[in-house]
Amino acid sequence: MTQVREIPAGETWRAAEALRELRPRWGDTLADVVDNDLRPAGYRLVGAFEDGAGSAVSACGFREAVMLAWGHHIYVDDLSTVPAARGRGHADLLMTWVVEEARRLGCEAVHLDSGVGSDRAAAHRLYMRHRFRISSHHFQLDL
Repeated sequence: MTQVREIPAGETWRAAEALRELRPRWGDTLADVVDNDLRPAGYRLVGAFEDGAGSAVSACGFREAVMLAWGHHIYVDDLSTVPAARGRGHADLLMTWVVEEARRLGCEAVHLDSGVGSDRAAAHRLYMRHRFRISSHHFQLDL
């Protein structure tokens, strides 16, 4: 059975392997970046743990925010599963947990951005199963 639980600061290493699948640019510094830079700004982390595992096979990083555009919401920054554990419903469990947390916090919505292309097709199916809709385009200017 899979357990879903929040991962506190200092234990971010438990989610690092799963998060590096999505964010490889951070390499071995990922846990430090999350704990020292992201968590102080409100980033939270939840993981899916298979029985007896010390590390999460899937992880979701998110933050609660209020914006004029979206009101009170949760924004999902990261959602990723290690390749060997994909297709077992771990990301579904995490998405369900985040939606319930948003309800508990009194949020109006849950938002996320996803890359385009066929390599994200499984992620897009997950979002659609959870009744997300495509509501905007995201624009970026690299500096």
